[in-house]
Amino acid sequence: MIKSMTAYARAEIQAMPYTVRVEVRSYNSRHLDVALKLSHGFESLEERIKGVIAETVARGRVDIRVQIHDESEAGIAFDVNLPRARAYHEALTQLNRALGLTGQMTIETVLAAGSLIQAVEVEKDMDAIWPQLEPCLRAAMTDLDAMRRVEGDNMARDFRQRLDAIETMLEEIGGLAAQLPEMVRQRLKERIDALTHGVVEIDQTRIAQEAALLADRSDISEEIVRAESHIQQFRALMEDDTPAGRPLNFLLQEFNREFNTMGSKSGKAAMSHIIVAVKSELEKLREQVQNVE
Repeated sequence: MIKSMTAYARAEIQAMPYTVRVEVRSYNSRHLDVALKLSHGFESLEERIKGVIAETVARGRVDIRVQIHDESEAGIAFDVNLPRARAYHEALTQLNRALGLTGQMTIETVLAAGSLIQAVEVEKDMDAIWPQLEPCLRAAMTDLDAMRRVEGDNMARDFRQRLDAIETMLEEIGGLAAQLPEMVRQRLKERIDALTHGVVEIDQTRIAQEAALLADRSDISEEIVRAESHIQQFRALMEDDTPAGRPLNFLLQEFNREFNTMGSKSGKAAMSHIIVAVKSELEKLREQVQNVE
C-alpha cells in the first residue's frame, strides 16, 4: 500500500481535570525519527507515546507536540517563604517607626518583596493521565494515517499511469529489438560491399555468422524480460499491505540498470530515443518514491 510520508493532524480531549492536546506533523526521512515536545513534568510518558507512534508510522520524521493541562487542586501547589515574609514585614515595621510613618501595611506591600510565593513541582500520576492521553494521541495518529493514505492514493494513480507508459514504450523497444539481427546483417553486407566494391565474392554463410555474432552482442531480450518483471513487482508492491518505500526505491535502481544496458546495446536511433523517454519517466517515479513510507 502506498502511503505518503507528509501529513498533519491534531486532536484535543477535555476530561476533567485534564485537557490534552496533540499536534503531529510528518515529513520525509529514510528512517523513523520522532521529535517529541511534551509538557513539563510528563517526560516519563515519552516511551509510551513513541510506542503508539511506531504502531502507525514505519518511516518518516514525526514532529509531535503534546500539551497536558492539569486543572485539579492536586496538580497546583505553591510554597510560601514564611521566614522571608516575616523578615520583610519586620524590616518594614522598623522603617515605619524610624521614619514616623503612619500608613497601613497591607499584604500587597509585603508581596512587593518578591519570591515569597512560588509554584511547587507536583509529582504527576502518569497512570492517571495516560487513559486520557492515549485516546487523544491515537485519534491524532489515526487522522494522520488517513491523510497519508489519501495522499498515497493520489501518488499511486500517478505511478500506475507512468508504469503503463513505460510498459507501452517497452513493447515498442521489443519490436525494434526484433529487427536488430536483420539490420545488423544488412549493415555488415553494405560495409563489406563498400570496402570490396563488389569485386570480391563474399561467402554469404560467413556474413550470416558474423551478423549473428554482432546481433547477439546487441541482444536485449533478457533486459526486456527483467524490465517487464520489475513492472509487475512494482505493481505488486503498491498493493501489498507492508510499507513500500524502500523496496520501490531499490526496484527503481534495478529498472535504471536494465535500461542503461539497453541504451548501451541499442543500435537504432529510434530505440535510443524511446529509452531516453523511459528514463525520464523513471526519474519522475524516483522523485515521487522518496515520499513513500
